[in-house]
Amino acid sequence: MIDLQPLFITLKLATITTFVLLIVSLPLSVWLANGNSRFTTLVQAVISMPLILPPTVIGFYLLIFLGPNHFFGQIIDQWFGIRLVFSFMGLVIGSFIYSLPFMVHPVVSGINSLPPGLLEVSYTLGKSKWATFFLVTLPCIRNSVLTGIVLTFAHTIGEFGIVMMIGGNIPGQTKVASVAIFDEVEAMNYQNANIYAGLLFGTTLIILILVYFLNKRFAQTTLK
Repeated sequence: MIDLQPLFITLKLATITTFVLLIVSLPLSVWLANGNSRFTTLVQAVISMPLILPPTVIGFYLLIFLGPNHFFGQIIDQWFGIRLVFSFMGLVIGSFIYSLPFMVHPVVSGINSLPPGLLEVSYTLGKSKWATFFLVTLPCIRNSVLTGIVLTFAHTIGEFGIVMMIGGNIPGQTKVASVAIFDEVEAMNYQNANIYAGLLFGTTLIILILVYFLNKRFAQTTLK
């Protein structure tokens, strides 16, 4: 019988990361989609770096930055009593940064695909920018938002390098399913590793099938 704790920690991490990223990415994506300055280009480049950089590189710098020997890590530890490295909170921060492009890119693409005059019509009807966003923009890009949610959730489930760098391998706290697979393979327990891997494989497949199905339904509803 395998230990189910790594699976629960993985799902908890993926759920929290996805929720936080959704809240942050919506206004951020609107700003990026409407901005034309060099600064927005720089921000887009920084957000996209996790797509290219190895997870261990990002994990290493986060380990230094969030550690108790760094100024930021010391402030969080002394003022709030929160230890970020080798903790679940550290995993959330690392997952947030590493999964950020998987939420932002689909939403920005969805906003950029909207007809230019659509928002102008809403403004001429007296709607504010926030009202236009919630009543016009958000319903029109729901497929993109759903895609971002699913990609973020599935990507967080499969994280390994950045999790190991920041969280380590603490049972019941930071030991996620991907780390459990590594441990089982290292111990030559291929049967247990296969169970963990199979559960992650099946969960990811079901999520992707669901999003494709919902996207298809949304597209059919829009056409009607």
